[in-house]
Amino acid sequence: MYFPVADIDVNPLVPPLVAFAISLFTSMGGVSGAFLLLPFQVSVLGFTSPAVSSTNQLFNIVAIPSGVYRYIKEGRMLWPLTWVVIIGTLPGVLVGAIVRIKYLPDPKNFKLFAGLVLLYMGGRLLKDLLCKKKADTPTTEERFQQQGKKQNQTTGSEAASCEHSSRVTVRQWTPTRIVYEFYGETFTVNAVGLMALSLIVGMVGGVYGIGGGAIIAPFLVSFFGLPIYTVAGASLMGTFVTSVAGVAFYQILAPHYPGMIIAPDWLLGFLFGIGGFAGMYCGARLQRFVPAKFIKWILVVCLLVTAGKYIWSFLF
Repeated sequence: MYFPVADIDVNPLVPPLVAFAISLFTSMGGVSGAFLLLPFQVSVLGFTSPAVSSTNQLFNIVAIPSGVYRYIKEGRMLWPLTWVVIIGTLPGVLVGAIVRIKYLPDPKNFKLFAGLVLLYMGGRLLKDLLCKKKADTPTTEERFQQQGKKQNQTTGSEAASCEHSSRVTVRQWTPTRIVYEFYGETFTVNAVGLMALSLIVGMVGGVYGIGGGAIIAPFLVSFFGLPIYTVAGASLMGTFVTSVAGVAFYQILAPHYPGMIIAPDWLLGFLFGIGGFAGMYCGARLQRFVPAKFIKWILVVCLLVTAGKYIWSFLF
């Protein structure tokens, strides 16, 4: 099948199947997987025009709602965290887009900077995974994952009780901090610090067209010390809003650059999105049964692959 905007010829089954496979695993860690789809489109499919970035963001718009819905249904959508991420990310995306157009037509040096930041984050998370000693008592994440298995084996009132205990309960939400309870443990988030971080993530996302979740989720886990089971939904929702703003911006900008293909390939993006929609729903549904350590390994791979890509593009 020929896609005129992307100027490629590909079997229409390939985009949804690839997107499903990627999203199934990355959505467990609050990452849409769009950053992995971008090199696939460029290197494998040969989609090299600037429209590949907006098409990638269109994938997020179509795919993410299913994962978000699943996290909401299971009571693990931490809305205060979600809104703080969105408030910080959205203006950052607009600023990043302006910076990209006016000051960084060839953001090679910025890619090196972003690559080094991601490399540091991935290395830190990798170190925590490799050096973390087995505690005498299970962590919150381990107890939640064990409870997920138990719930799957029980029915009736016992299963309902297990599901209720696994929901996130907000205890306090002020302009400066968020306090919530998850599986018997209380967590506190510096809202101001998180908003500043989200602003930076939004700027990077606006410059490069990557999903902010690939950066936000690991930060929430490694620096803020929050359970991965409670941040995935908020991270995905932030990426969704970022992508809506990005696609709208590219679409508005397209008529002003008639010599460039900027607007997304709607059909290709929709096909990727269909696969991602199914993959994210399944990933969000299965997350509670998957060990947190495995999900964190997914984040490590996401960070190091992205960092390697940016650093490689700078050097070569």
